[in-house]
Amino acid sequence: MTAHATRHATQDHDRTGKTVDTETESTRPADGERMRRWRMVLGAESTGCTLTGQDAAMDGALNALYGGGGGRKPGGRGGGGRSAGLGASAPSVARWLGDIRTYFPSSVVQVMQRDAIDRLGLSALLLEPEMLEAVEADVHLVGTLLSLNKAMPETTKETARAVVRKVVDDLEKRLESRTRATLTGALDRSARISRPRHRDIDWDRTIRANLKNYLTIPGTDGGPDTGTVVPERLIGYGRASQSVKKDVILCIDQSGSMAASVVYASVFGAVLASMRTLATRLVVFDTAVVDLTDQLDDPVDVLFGTQLGGGTDINRALAYCQSKITRPADTVVVLISDLYEGGIRDEMLKRVAAMKASGVQFVTLLALSDEGAPAYDHEHAAALGALGAPAFACTPDLFPDIMAAAIEKRPLPIPDKEAQP
Repeated sequence: MTAHATRHATQDHDRTGKTVDTETESTRPADGERMRRWRMVLGAESTGCTLTGQDAAMDGALNALYGGGGGRKPGGRGGGGRSAGLGASAPSVARWLGDIRTYFPSSVVQVMQRDAIDRLGLSALLLEPEMLEAVEADVHLVGTLLSLNKAMPETTKETARAVVRKVVDDLEKRLESRTRATLTGALDRSARISRPRHRDIDWDRTIRANLKNYLTIPGTDGGPDTGTVVPERLIGYGRASQSVKKDVILCIDQSGSMAASVVYASVFGAVLASMRTLATRLVVFDTAVVDLTDQLDDPVDVLFGTQLGGGTDINRALAYCQSKITRPADTVVVLISDLYEGGIRDEMLKRVAAMKASGVQFVTLLALSDEGAPAYDHEHAAALGALGAPAFACTPDLFPDIMAAAIEKRPLPIPDKEAQP
């Protein structure tokens, strides 16, 4: 982390986001500059290099978190002589939060904040309004606030809601337009009619459906033969209507490890609920099941209705979802869980098999986040895959495509399919 914070001057990113080394012979730092950078990465005991000015202030901010006084030390930075730390003083933490926002880019600030919460046990300080006003808001901070929700004093809740609102609004701006466009197209394509108007004909499907009616026409005046397809059956897109076309049930595991997934799923739930052609239900669970559908008009209310942590009973949650299905052939159930089941495993699998047999499109997401490969129960994932419900992780950007495929009953666009259980 500290290496990233101090090396950004010699690195860049290609168009895919991959970090690439842009240092050339002409831009390579001199020995003194190289020593300064290593000093920033490794700490005072490593190089003997002295820092001044802003470099010293940056090093102080890093030392407060990663020095010997701040919990366990990361590799490369620390040492027995370190004694700095943030302690438990709210004013000192507030100053430190301001310092790191001054010296480091937002992405690094967010990492350092998470490290501070994990290493130094600063979660309790987030219950103070002045702390929340100083932090850089992101999905991970929202997850931490939700886990503290029940312990949060009334004086802090409004500030916490404002922090969560900012993150949710940013996510909606990023995700809503593409989600609506993708799913609207999928819903229109799924409502196909057999007597379409000319402008509504789906020519690709019409041609494929009528290939058996291919006729060869002999050429004239010695010319080559030609062929044509006689379209006995036309397939068209259904015209847009305000009636509900599909039912969607989002079933979300709210155990502590699923915090980021809960945040994203709540935002997507609100977007789906705003589409009149979808009837969306949102269910969260641990060992109990809570239906938050009536709060879907505001994802912040949904998030504060969750209770991160506790056990997991997927079977009970799926039993509840199954009881709410009235149109199996027009229903998509999305289970978002790491599949660490505390309930009855065999019953859980039987419910999934029964839903699929009735015509339900069943999707299992091990995570809905940008956090990379999640931890999950491989045995349960493999069992679901054997039932035709492959379990895989999904990024927020891919989620609209997953839902569109489920609505149209197409194969799901599973990332890295070969690596899936």
